[in-house]
Amino acid sequence: MTVGSDTYMPKSKAPKMDDLDYIPADLSPEERAELEEIRRRKGALLLEIQRLREELREAMMEVEGLENSTEGSKTLQKSRHVAMGRKKFNMDPKKGIGFLVDNELLRHTPEEIAQFLYKGEGLNKTAIGDYLGERLSGSSCGASVCPEKLRRLTE
Repeated sequence: MTVGSDTYMPKSKAPKMDDLDYIPADLSPEERAELEEIRRRKGALLLEIQRLREELREAMMEVEGLENSTEGSKTLQKSRHVAMGRKKFNMDPKKGIGFLVDNELLRHTPEEIAQFLYKGEGLNKTAIGDYLGERLSGSSCGASVCPEKLRRLTE
């Protein structure tokens, strides 16, 4: 219980400093004006905090949307893997082709490999020559078929 001037009041019913309309009776007019100004600023700041929370929530939802955007991230990941495959190809053609096949960026068919080599974007010509020379010398194709394959690869 709170003791007032002449009456007793339960604590639950006593005015609180947080009540926006409560002004203690023992304040001077200047203190009352200052209290009102503080409460006004507090209200404005609370509104600003609420606005910033809403803005932050919207930004977080946007970020989650970007993270969940599988198409954009898959495209980016695919282009990174292709670039890495090219670098690996330039260092060791077999490993580069293997990397691209393992990451399902290239099928291990003569047509797809030939197309990859023909485009040659970012590929070292010496590495292409090494790969073709190794494939042709190690292949079990007949002498009449190999020149035809080579011609098709270089077209």
